[in-house]
Amino acid sequence: MPSTVARMSTVLAFVLNGTPVVVDADVEHGESLLNVLRERLGVLSPKDGCAPQGQCGCCTVLVDGAPRVACVTPIARVAERAVTTIEGLDAVVRASAANSFVATGGSQCGFCTPGIVMRFAGERARERDVDRSLAAHLCRCTGWLTVRDALVPDVARADTRDLEAAGRRATLEAGGPQRVDLAVPLGGGSFADDTAPRDALVAVPRPPGSNAEAVGAAGLDWVVAESLLEARVRAGKVQGRRTTVDATAPLLDRMPPCPAGGVRLATQWVEPAYLEPDASWCEPGGEPASALANAGAFGGKTHSAALPAARELADHFGRAVRVVYAREDVVRLGPKRPPIAAVAVARDGVVEIDGVLVRGAGIPRIWPTADGVEVRARWTEVEVPGPPVSSDLRAVGLAEQAVLVAGALGRDVDVVTPTGARANAQVAVAAGKVTGVAVELAAGDPLDEVVLRSYAIGAAHMALGWVTSEGLAVDAATGEVHDLTIRSFGVLRPSETPPVSVTILEDRAPARARSTDAVFAAVAAATWNALGRPVTFPAPRR
Repeated sequence: MPSTVARMSTVLAFVLNGTPVVVDADVEHGESLLNVLRERLGVLSPKDGCAPQGQCGCCTVLVDGAPRVACVTPIARVAERAVTTIEGLDAVVRASAANSFVATGGSQCGFCTPGIVMRFAGERARERDVDRSLAAHLCRCTGWLTVRDALVPDVARADTRDLEAAGRRATLEAGGPQRVDLAVPLGGGSFADDTAPRDALVAVPRPPGSNAEAVGAAGLDWVVAESLLEARVRAGKVQGRRTTVDATAPLLDRMPPCPAGGVRLATQWVEPAYLEPDASWCEPGGEPASALANAGAFGGKTHSAALPAARELADHFGRAVRVVYAREDVVRLGPKRPPIAAVAVARDGVVEIDGVLVRGAGIPRIWPTADGVEVRARWTEVEVPGPPVSSDLRAVGLAEQAVLVAGALGRDVDVVTPTGARANAQVAVAAGKVTGVAVELAAGDPLDEVVLRSYAIGAAHMALGWVTSEGLAVDAATGEVHDLTIRSFGVLRPSETPPVSVTILEDRAPARARSTDAVFAAVAAATWNALGRPVTFPAPRR
């Protein structure tokens, strides 16, 4: 059985949501308020997106009425103080927040939303700059604009829509089961780790360089203990840092020769940056909980090791086992958008693409036509040291080829997905900065226009980041990822996100899956053209 770590307990008292509580906390190992709330008291609305980096805002609670990031708040600092989570908010405030976020599409997976709700509940009584307050948070799904809308009083009511149909559209776009209801913005998204039995053993990946005793499962070594804190202490988990090494395009020097009149593009490793770390749990002989529960990660968790590891470890120990990744584990182990280096040229109504990409990504989807133009693509896979890659991520292959086609043609193009969804985009640029995006999308039956529009804005935001700001520093010799903090990935902040308008076109077909992949590809292509087609992503800032 897993060994235990000797610790010195400290009895602490504080007030939680108006009720006095007493906890036996592990002050010696720096136990956080977040760990006490989730692991000892079973309060699961604060989410662990990056602990203990304190950078995503998902665990924000109120301490004596002021917003605090719980993962970097030592439990000792809240002794004799008042802590408020979403459950302790005034019922009217809580209901209003849930309605607003559902009504605007400001909450998709819902992992980040409870922290945002708590920050604005704590700042509601004074004047505030919305973008400045949101800068303490990270959201990968929505592209921020619908979050801003949700923070405006008197938005439309959520209960005037068919939320079951909204959930079906969200599931089609998310790459995993997704609910749309009033519980999700309040932390009730039923994420994998939220549903796990709290008396289960906890398994965490053994980090590089650790000599901790481990058990092998699903191709990885796992440190197993009676609690999450103990497992991380035993594993020797160290908080990730942001490197000073520049991110680079690893295939730039392998780019094929560019023909006369052609365009060139080399991209970087890109972190999907989904907020809910991989997690699963399983009973002996049972089926593991899906890592996709209400958070599909846009393909990033399709082959997560968390599920098979939970099953194998539960059978090994004869007990329920929770598998929980830290943010650093997600970055080291999770798949990245594969870098490419390619050239493209338009000749006699044909666009020819010649490119190289990292082995293991799979040959990208061939995009057969563009506005009646034939596309011929040749891709060569090459060995490059680096993290795992995946073609399951949002619009991989489709977007890369759309960018090259649009660049070779020198104009924006319609993008059509394998499911038949279609999108085009226009991007305005001033002084080298994107100032506005207009998208048209045909997605079959919308099912729910609020949700579809929210996903389209989120796809546009992700595409803008891919072209202009996102990259991951990876050691060229060893393939080791250097950027391990969630703020080092280059995800666009609220203040950096331009207006995005979305027009949903009539399309009499049934609802099409992953229709917003077309938005991602179209916005990326239009942005690259508008910025003058720089050779590398992210585009150099002027």
